[in-house]
Amino acid sequence: MEVLEEEEEVEQTAEDVKSLNISDSLQDEETKVPEEEVPSDVPGFDWSSIDTSHLPSSYKTNSQKEQRMLHIADHFLQQYTHLCPDRKPLFLHPANECGVEKFVSTTVRPTLLPYPELYHWSGCASFVSNYLTMEPLKCPITPPSSLYSPTTILKYQRGNCFDFTVLLCSMLIGAGYDAYCVHGYATHEICTLDQTHELCPLLRKPQEVPMKKIKKYRLSLPSEPQSKFELQQKAKKNEEAEDIQKKEEEEEEEEAATEVEKPKRDPLHGLRVHAWVLVQSGKRKVPETFFINPFTGNSHNPTDECFLGIESIWNHSNYWVNMQDCRKGCTDLSFDLSDAICWEIMLPESNEPLTESPESDKDYMETEGRDVSFEMPLSWVAEIKVSDTEFENQYAQGKKVILYEKAKVERWAPYVNENGLMERLTVYADLDCTEVVEVTEWFKNREDLLDMRQINKQTQLTTDYFRPGHPLLLKAHTYTSLEPETGHTIEFYHQSRDDNLCKRVETAMEMSEYFMGRDDFLHTRHVEFGERENGMGMAGTRIDVNLRPIVQIKERFCRNPEKPADEDIEERIFMISDDNIQLTYHLEDHDTIASTVVFLRGMQRDRKGEEIFLSRDTCVKYQPWSSEKHKNVLHLYSLLQKLRKEQKELKHQVRESEAEVLNVLKIREDEEANVKLTVSIYNTAKRGRQHEAMVGS
Repeated sequence: MEVLEEEEEVEQTAEDVKSLNISDSLQDEETKVPEEEVPSDVPGFDWSSIDTSHLPSSYKTNSQKEQRMLHIADHFLQQYTHLCPDRKPLFLHPANECGVEKFVSTTVRPTLLPYPELYHWSGCASFVSNYLTMEPLKCPITPPSSLYSPTTILKYQRGNCFDFTVLLCSMLIGAGYDAYCVHGYATHEICTLDQTHELCPLLRKPQEVPMKKIKKYRLSLPSEPQSKFELQQKAKKNEEAEDIQKKEEEEEEEEAATEVEKPKRDPLHGLRVHAWVLVQSGKRKVPETFFINPFTGNSHNPTDECFLGIESIWNHSNYWVNMQDCRKGCTDLSFDLSDAICWEIMLPESNEPLTESPESDKDYMETEGRDVSFEMPLSWVAEIKVSDTEFENQYAQGKKVILYEKAKVERWAPYVNENGLMERLTVYADLDCTEVVEVTEWFKNREDLLDMRQINKQTQLTTDYFRPGHPLLLKAHTYTSLEPETGHTIEFYHQSRDDNLCKRVETAMEMSEYFMGRDDFLHTRHVEFGERENGMGMAGTRIDVNLRPIVQIKERFCRNPEKPADEDIEERIFMISDDNIQLTYHLEDHDTIASTVVFLRGMQRDRKGEEIFLSRDTCVKYQPWSSEKHKNVLHLYSLLQKLRKEQKELKHQVRESEAEVLNVLKIREDEEANVKLTVSIYNTAKRGRQHEAMVGS
């Protein structure tokens, strides 16, 4: 390390000395990890019992270059402790799983795994956080005494924050990111993976950016004269209203504070050791530098208050010590590693190529371990491999549970659940998570293409969402029960239907259908039913289901620009029980009252005994239009005949709609009773297991 002038050293304040004394006393007493440090879902594991006999020789011995690197690190540490006696010891060369000391940079093994999801930082972070089980540090204020290889960590699917970080950093560097392992300090929640005071990411709503309309031309109007007295009175009223509002807000905040349990003050705040990943901007078109918490896989801004300081960072090629003040956390830190004032580098970077010769060894001894031509040894870790089965089943125990504030998230690996359940979000009304408000479930690989299910526990409403391709063209289905006439809202992919039906809502006494993009401009059809009569049944349906008598059919149409408004029907109502038909026409731009025609029920007969359908008593019309066409009785008669024919067709369509609802319920009931999962042709691991099962049987 280059000699630093004593005048440049920053004097420690009384507060810093006190914190250092506390940390020293905690280390001397060999502080034990409190019970809350160990999550309840982390079973015990004895790392001393693992088998290391099969590991390569690079795990058990150090090459000459690695030994030289350890010597440089020791010399670096001596100078560092001499110049910075108040700083904590650096995390340089912990022992690996074979008990051999290895420099931390050589434990990083850049690897690009053959999965498209792992080419992006979010996919790598998600894989590491899901695949590994978190283990807390033995002592929360000191780094671990050992650092195992990423291959061993992957094999046993567990590790501490340093193990998580080294594996994630190896994957990110292999994917082309400028990533670094960070040794620093964080809050209790970050170090212990406590997310019970955070809002669940699935519940966060994206912020809506209001669109501002820019007016090119503005007319400046002269201001109206106002009374100063009135303005003063208005200002007083506004101040009084603001005072009242502030008091109400303070009362609400006090009530909320009593309801929400505030986290207790952490006695080890600022001393808890944590490791995470730093991703620098530049490579892979990363616009800004950011942190990744390996426990959660979430990204954080470097100014996040959860990260309290940095001791050092490293990658596969070098090691840097932070020389900046961290009293304000990482907020004011500069991550320009070329700045020698902010970062002390271990191996001075040289643009000259590395030359291996006996003369360079002599130069190395003469410069007391500061050979500018020395490069970091290659990683001693074997190639990192993740099989298709391991990548598919990313959860160590087949399931992962995350607790948030008033919410719980459960995740499963594919094909673990027979119903294809992959993720479940449970929202609670209280902090103790006892009263369930809503449950949302996500599915994959289902033959019925069910994608998501929302269950409202308060209203007992269940909504199923489907991906495109269902045989019934289902898009969504809302229900309380799969029994008929209990209230169903069924949405369809209307582009694939011949009738362009997009939604159907059915209750015991009503049914509404909504259309979109029809040639006849129909957009709504509403049907009212009467009380069911005994003995009325419908062929091809369940025995216990009888036909409901149709009382009224109402249809509404959009405006047809090719027709005049006085000939374009907006609404027509067929009163089946009264045998009446009512028509309402569209309005012109200058009209205020719509034209209407009502055909009443006529029971008169002529001299031959035949029924008279149209007369002055059976036709009531309001005609503000100027068209002579509607004044023609023959036109009205032909219109009535056409409407009566369409009424019969409508009744038939209503019965078909009822039968379709029954068919949907029957098929959905069968699909839920016998859930079938599909396997993609690209899923070689699953298909291989299926083939083995078939051969074995």
